[in-house]
Amino acid sequence: MRVVMIGAGYVGLVSAACFAEFGHRVTCIDKDAERVAALNRGEIPIFEPGLADLVEVNVRQGRLEFAMEMAVVGEAEAIFIAVGTPARRGDGHADLSFVYAAAREIAPRLSGTAVVITKSTVPVGTGDEIERILRAQRPDADLPVVSNPEFLREGAAIQDFKHPDRIVVGTDDARARAVLADIYRPLYLNAAPIVYVSRRTAELIKYASNAFLATKITFINEIADLCERVGADVQDVARGMGLDNRIGAKFLHAGPGFGGSCLPKDAAALIRSAHDHGAQLRVVETVVAVNEQRKRAMARKVMAALDGSIRGKTIAVLGLTFKPNTDDMRDSPAVPLITALHDLGAKIRTYDPAGMEQAKPHLPDVIYCTSAYAAAEGAEAVVIATEWEQFRALDLDRLRSVMTRSVIVDLHNVYRAEEAQRASFRYLGIGRTGVE
Repeated sequence: MRVVMIGAGYVGLVSAACFAEFGHRVTCIDKDAERVAALNRGEIPIFEPGLADLVEVNVRQGRLEFAMEMAVVGEAEAIFIAVGTPARRGDGHADLSFVYAAAREIAPRLSGTAVVITKSTVPVGTGDEIERILRAQRPDADLPVVSNPEFLREGAAIQDFKHPDRIVVGTDDARARAVLADIYRPLYLNAAPIVYVSRRTAELIKYASNAFLATKITFINEIADLCERVGADVQDVARGMGLDNRIGAKFLHAGPGFGGSCLPKDAAALIRSAHDHGAQLRVVETVVAVNEQRKRAMARKVMAALDGSIRGKTIAVLGLTFKPNTDDMRDSPAVPLITALHDLGAKIRTYDPAGMEQAKPHLPDVIYCTSAYAAAEGAEAVVIATEWEQFRALDLDRLRSVMTRSVIVDLHNVYRAEEAQRASFRYLGIGRTGVE
């Protein structure tokens, strides 16, 4: 099938590469000339495991190309809109200007039987407005608009695309359903269910899913705080909960709070959408507030591990991105943590395997190092802020040998307290009793 993907950002690029891998002929269009030129040189602008190889193979085999011109839209049977919907400054609404601009630009070029599919995360009713834009410019054409939200985890996006839990298709149009079924036909052997719903329902499924995941994270983080006060272990609590199939183990990992490009933005947009329609989402509102407070509170854990004072002390922070296997710094808990530590007078040394260049505009007053051990040189404490695999098996004896004081503050419970203590470290985790 001839497919056009509007937008070569995270969602657009991953989706375009995977659709090409399915055997479709895909053109990925973006207005950023530098990005398009880099992609045509084989340079991938984001860090996502396996993506560079997937793009290279499909470009070489002629199934994937990158362009700025919209002319190819007229040849396409399916046009996906996968542009950004960042939070609008000041009110938390999703900024839909890029989505609507894309709709206006493709409208005059569409064939009379094309299907327009929204992959961008958008509030309920966005598809209605896209349809209005298309009909205003093309009253003669039958151009169904479909909602097909993505559910990709950064760091595991290709696996998620090829082995999805479900494919949500929001449309009441029979022809559009047939087109989407054909596009996703290669997933038939994986038995991935296609959930056909109304367009507005599909739009809400995406937001509701992310809000629920954010709620699970925030819930276990608050339980972790209680564990510290009553002498329980949050990891055992989470395991005991997660073995219940009604609850499940995923997203029950205590830490410094959720971040990234989706959960904070989507939760805020869902709240604003609810307000606009006269509904209240008190649970989601509380989740957002608690998560922001938690990020700022992490600096107090570091202070507790260093006997209540960090002024003039050197602290090594390992991990800057909001999660491992990405270079994404958006809403990363490491930013408010490091900012607070710096404001309290600490000197920060840091290392991240992928995110340091992206971190520099957010954190200009820290020392960026070439490894975890280099970051720990002269430090009184090491803080594990992102659970990269490289930080899960550090040589603790080597780490201790370059530090001036042996303290680990483990914000993801990467280590067991006993193994840190055997290496003569003072250890503070999340949801565990006290400083060991």
